Amino acid sequence: MVTEIKKGVYWVGVVDWGLRRFHGHELSTHRGTTYNSYLIVDEKVALVDTVWGPFKDELITNISKIVDPARIDYIVTNHSETDHAGSLPAVLQRARDAQVVVSTRGAESVPGHFHEKWNFKTVKTGDRIALGETSLAFIEAPMLHWPDSMFTYVAGRNVLLPNDAFGQHYATSGRFNDEVDEHELYEEALKYYANILTPFSPLVKKKIDELKGLSLPVDVIGPSHGVIWRKDPTQIVTRYAEWAAQKPGKCAVVLYDTMWEATRRMAEAVGDGLAAAGVPFKLFHMGVADRNDVIVEVFKAGAILLGSSTVNNGILPTFMPILEEIRGLKFKNKIGAAFGSYGWSGEAVGQLEEHLKSSKIELVAEGVKAKWQPTPDDLAGCAALGRAVGVRLNAA
Repeated sequence: MVTEIKKGVYWVGVVDWGLRRFHGHELSTHRGTTYNSYLIVDEKVALVDTVWGPFKDELITNISKIVDPARIDYIVTNHSETDHAGSLPAVLQRARDAQVVVSTRGAESVPGHFHEKWNFKTVKTGDRIALGETSLAFIEAPMLHWPDSMFTYVAGRNVLLPNDAFGQHYATSGRFNDEVDEHELYEEALKYYANILTPFSPLVKKKIDELKGLSLPVDVIGPSHGVIWRKDPTQIVTRYAEWAAQKPGKCAVVLYDTMWEATRRMAEAVGDGLAAAGVPFKLFHMGVADRNDVIVEVFKAGAILLGSSTVNNGILPTFMPILEEIRGLKFKNKIGAAFGSYGWSGEAVGQLEEHLKSSKIELVAEGVKAKWQPTPDDLAGCAALGRAVGVRLNAA
């Protein structure tokens, strides 16, 4: 349902209740998502972001409830990924005289996606477009989370439209943060940050400082996914500043994969050792666990312990995706160790340790190996490993 979020500023987006995988199946979305598009109606009319292409008809219908799409003067594309820009061709078929407003890098990425000679207008930080009582101000935000990303601020209505910043994959019946379950909202907001924005945390901090320096009054923050922040809207900015600092908790995650339960038994013994050191932990079998949910727990934890059986002189293949995620997301301020079982050669533990090192996670204990099924002494060694990591974590 079309929703007026401030005078003359409308949400005209789409709720996707059924989505369960996003980014080419890269990201799990247990609660669906929304594709948020915002229409500003003044003497001139502007549309900020569109929606994913399959929902173009719903977008056109929603815009038409407010104005004839042919009246649109500007279409601002804060970011060119197709979940935001996918309906640009459909809108421009109806708004043939509209200018497509893009960032400096967007002047390359948007044509690169669509190969159309539209009427582009390139803007940079500080540029403005007057609409009447209101105007659009632009703030470039490269690598949050693409080089072309930017924020649009609706001056005169105090509305910040930051595209992928401050969003969540969260389908709801209400459009605003005071209309939904706060616990669910922050679960999804943190999952979004941990899985997408973690490697850009230094840039997040810098951009928040820049926004504060601009002293813009903000009554509403409208991200491109999820609910709109209107009750204490800057609470999510405060959370982002906390998350960007990457100060992990005094807790641990144990991630393992196993063939015949030997490594599972070792993982549980490692957990016993962590508990003996007074460190709460969560244990995940990565052959069946949801990788994106696990990343949230990795983000929160101060210690990561990895375990795998050895197969074909290496780590179990089903364990590799989480290792690549951990390395790519560039987590900070974490310690770790490795363990595993083997029958013939036993290389997996050493390779897990190399993964931790390449992920800039400090190794704080020597890895533990068990041949065939672990003996009581092997399990005692695993418990000692967990205890040693726990003691080190508590001392940090």
